[in-house]
This record gives sequence, C-alpha cells and structure tokens, in this order.
Amino acid sequence: MSDFCYGRPMLERIFRQADLMDRVMERIGVDPSTAARLDRGMAWYQARSRCIACCTECQCRAWVERPDPLPGPPPSCPNGDFFRRCLAAPRHGNPSLTLSSDSEGVTQ
Repeated sequence: MSDFCYGRPMLERIFRQADLMDRVMERIGVDPSTAARLDRGMAWYQARSRCIACCTECQCRAWVERPDPLPGPPPSCPNGDFFRRCLAAPRHGNPSLTLSSDSEGVTQ
C-alpha cells in the first residue's frame, strides 16, 4: 500500500498549485525573492502550504486567466494578506530596510 501524500495525484496537485501561486504572484507584481525572505522564509512556506490545501483553485485560476488585470490578489485567496505584505515590503537591494517581522530583523 502506498502513502497517499506521496502518490502521483498529490504530487500533481502540489505542482499545479505551486504553478498557480507563481502565476498569481506574477500577475499582481510580487517579487519572488522578496516573498521568499519574509519572516526568514516561513511566510513563504506557510503561503505555499495554504495554497496546496486551498479549495478555491477554480476561482483563482479563473481570476488569473482574466484578460483584464484586476488589482490585488483574488478576493477568495487565503494568501491575500501574504501577497499584500510582499507588495508593501521593500525590494531586494535597499540595505536600510528589513523584511523580518521579528525584533531582530533581517537586513536585505
């Protein structure tokens, strides 16, 4: 008996959802390197996990495929707050600003 979490259907879902999240980020202008550095990578990890478990894939895919760009993340997206944080965060290359929300901070 195989473990469902490592079976082909689950792996395909993980790849499909990761691709969809990447497309949403590109559509709204989130810099992947900024997203990956928020909270020392934990925010990215949590957002990816939420995306894999999300039940609104159809609405998200329809939003991404719209010909007219809409501002911000899809309304039903559980990662909306994460995407807004990414957009508000300083871009890589400004050493005077930090991306970590902890007390130490991580300088870019």
